[in-house]
Amino acid sequence: MTQKLRQAPELNIQKWLNSDEDLSLEKLRGKVVAVFAFQMLCPGCVEHSIPQARRVHSMFSGDDLVVLGLHTVFEHHDGMKENSLKAFMHEYRIEFPVGIDTPSGDDKDPIPKTMRDYSMNGTPTIILIDRQGRLRKHKTGHEDDLTLGAELMALMKEEATSLVDITEENQGGVCTIKDGGTS
Repeated sequence: MTQKLRQAPELNIQKWLNSDEDLSLEKLRGKVVAVFAFQMLCPGCVEHSIPQARRVHSMFSGDDLVVLGLHTVFEHHDGMKENSLKAFMHEYRIEFPVGIDTPSGDDKDPIPKTMRDYSMNGTPTIILIDRQGRLRKHKTGHEDDLTLGAELMALMKEEATSLVDITEENQGGVCTIKDGGTS
C-alpha cells in the first residue's frame, strides 16, 4: 500500500540545549533530520536510544544529516527539570542539540506539545524527516542499528527535489492518541 508523504509537524520546543540558536524543521530544510525522543528515567532510552543517537551523530556528516534529541516528559515531571537534564547530558556525553518539549500547560493533560503533535505514546521514539521536511518514519521503541543506518543512507541519497512516495511498513510502530488514551 502506498501513501502520500506529509509534512512533519514543527517541533514545539521550550528551550534548546547544545545549540547556539533556536532550531526548527524549516531552518533544517535540505538536510535529513533524525529526532530521538527520550526521557531521562526511561530505561530503553538510556540503554538503547541515547547510545544509538550518539553513534549516528558521530558517524554521519552534519552537512547531510542532523541529529536532534527531544526530551519529552509525560511522567515524573518534578524529577526531570532542565538542571537535571543538563547533568544527564553531561554524564552521557550528549553533544547534539536537545530540545525540551513544551509542556501542555494543562494539569489534566500530561502530554507535551510535540509529543501530542506526533501522536507519540511513549519513549524512546525515533522520527526521520527527509530533506523536504516530510515525515518518513515514526517508530516507538528501539530500531536496529543496521536498519536505521540503511534508512538514513537512503534518505541522504535522495535528491532534495525528489517526489517519491513511500510504502507503508511496520505500522505496529506508529502510535496514535484517541479520546485521551493511547492505542
